[in-house]
Amino acid sequence: MKKGRKIVLAVTAITLLAAGQVFAQDTMKKYGSDSISCVTHASLYLEFYKQKNYADALPHWRWIFINCPIASQNTYIFGAKIIGSKINEAQDTKTRNAYIDTLMMVYDNRIKYFGNEPKSRPGLVKGRQGLELNNYKPSDTMRVYDYLRKSIELEGLNVDPIVVSTYYTIVDNLVSSKHFEMDSITETYDELSEIVDQKLIQLKDDTIHLSIWAGVKALLEIRFEPYATCDQIVKIYTKKFNQSPNDTTLLKKITRLLDKKDCTKTELFFLSTESLHKNKPTGRSAYLMGKMYWFKTDASKEDISKAENYFIEAIPGLDEPLKAKTYYYLAVINMDKKSFSEARSYAQKSLQINPNDGKCYILIGDMYAASAAGCGSDEIASRAGYWAAVDKFIKARNVDAKVSEDANKKIATYTAYFPTRERLFFNDVKEGNSYMVGCWIGESTTVRASR
Repeated sequence: MKKGRKIVLAVTAITLLAAGQVFAQDTMKKYGSDSISCVTHASLYLEFYKQKNYADALPHWRWIFINCPIASQNTYIFGAKIIGSKINEAQDTKTRNAYIDTLMMVYDNRIKYFGNEPKSRPGLVKGRQGLELNNYKPSDTMRVYDYLRKSIELEGLNVDPIVVSTYYTIVDNLVSSKHFEMDSITETYDELSEIVDQKLIQLKDDTIHLSIWAGVKALLEIRFEPYATCDQIVKIYTKKFNQSPNDTTLLKKITRLLDKKDCTKTELFFLSTESLHKNKPTGRSAYLMGKMYWFKTDASKEDISKAENYFIEAIPGLDEPLKAKTYYYLAVINMDKKSFSEARSYAQKSLQINPNDGKCYILIGDMYAASAAGCGSDEIASRAGYWAAVDKFIKARNVDAKVSEDANKKIATYTAYFPTRERLFFNDVKEGNSYMVGCWIGESTTVRASR
């Protein structure tokens, strides 16, 4: 029995010794050979840091930075603030620049030792690095550009909005100062606006962040405006297209930019759209083919028919915002063909995705007004369609301020077509009552008099 107890005690002792060795190895790895000094200096600098006494925190922090580089991620997060305070206090350019270089080193080491941690992932830190350098030394433009460029490449849709806006501003300034060619601003706008548009979709229910990204979009649009003419875009990209007419990455860029800036009647749009759909057909390329044929100058019936077919082909492969646009285009095409019922169906599908698109309500109202006279056999029934039309114009005005002016004009125009009070009286129809409009309209509306 005693022998068994001795064996158990021996095993326990060996286990504890091994655990102690593992702990010692972990401590050595984290704090280096002088773990006591590391812990002491860390405690001192953190205490001063909490008091915002950055001057006294600095020597202890510096010891940790040099001797215990993997002790804590906070060494680099807090260190940036400590060094930032020294940059602000510097009395001469040489000292200030030395501290700026130290700050950049802090960020580099943060990536080196903690780049696998979410809070210190390289793309995020590079963005912070670029913003800090732009704040403290804006004259170092190319280094700022490189940091922010790398951040956008690595972060993608996770990029910080201020990185996007600052980067675009810097590219704009580099183009203005002739350091970059003009096509740089166009290509950068195309790349960044794609990110911004996706973020606006992604954050549609997040009011605060949506507002921030909307501000970024506004900045991009304002700064791109001087370069945004169709002639300028075509001039920049025609040479590239001629060199690589089957490069799908380039074709996507060209078609996206020309579509975004309403340059869809240019020859470059036609050529690049056809090439893109031929080389890599997608829902978006089919959508662009539809726009290409629909917006052709003097488009024939055959062109419109091709446009409709391409739009229908595109729908299954489109995201929701583009799908809503496509449904609207199909509604317009069918309205022009007098296929009112089918046109309304497409407009309603668009509204299911974007219920605040006043254009769709205007479209339906126009069709009701165009059909009203033929939708009844007596003087009241043949005017009831105007009530339904005005309902849609009012709805359009209420949900979409952009169409208010157009909606108000139509309301004034078609209210004049309502029956007079005398005609309502003689037909035993009372104002305020509900009324079912006939034929394809088939909607309930409210009886109203023109005067």
